[in-house]
Amino acid sequence: MSKTIHQMPEADRPREKLLRKGAAALSDRELLAVLLGKGTPGMDVMTLAGKLARLIDEKGLEVKAEDLTQFEGVGDAKATLILAAIEFARRRIKPEGAKIVTPADLLPHIRHYADRKQEHFLCASINGANELLNIRVVSIGLIDRSPVHPREVFADALSDRASAVIVAHNHPTGGVEPSQSDINITAQLKAAGEIVGIELLDHIIFNRTGYFSFLEAGKL
Repeated sequence: MSKTIHQMPEADRPREKLLRKGAAALSDRELLAVLLGKGTPGMDVMTLAGKLARLIDEKGLEVKAEDLTQFEGVGDAKATLILAAIEFARRRIKPEGAKIVTPADLLPHIRHYADRKQEHFLCASINGANELLNIRVVSIGLIDRSPVHPREVFADALSDRASAVIVAHNHPTGGVEPSQSDINITAQLKAAGEIVGIELLDHIIFNRTGYFSFLEAGKL
């Protein structure tokens, strides 16, 4: 079970950790905890930040104030602060439009999912010029697997008018070698993509230290 902020050594609390190690050393949950400042009488800030992180994973850049304020303790002030921080970063990083030529080009945009304790299955929509349109979390699973259906993968890609997709998922434990389940879902997605006219360019499995590319391994 995750520690509450009061159970953490002071040096490991998000704000102090940021000052000591820099923002890049913090998990998404810790970054949100810094923005929130404090929790509610019934919910520690780390727990609240975890709930918000999962919501933002699902909604992506389309998250709205009303999505955030459904959580007790998140009013208009905190919601607008979070949305402003997301938009400020988006305008400077601008993942949309980034050229994706090799698997390594996508990794900087998804690497922050490597520290998640559950598998997150992601889909990156790509246009005909190999430019990134959007990245979404398709499903969140257990420690060792994330259930995914081709319909869920291609639904948003179709709305993006993507010509291709790259799918990816983190391995919270162990290495990055594909399981038989990973191999099977890759084959299913490739076949489904051929039917709907959206090419599966790659399936990337990654953790904190490395990645496996079906394309680079010649298994696509």
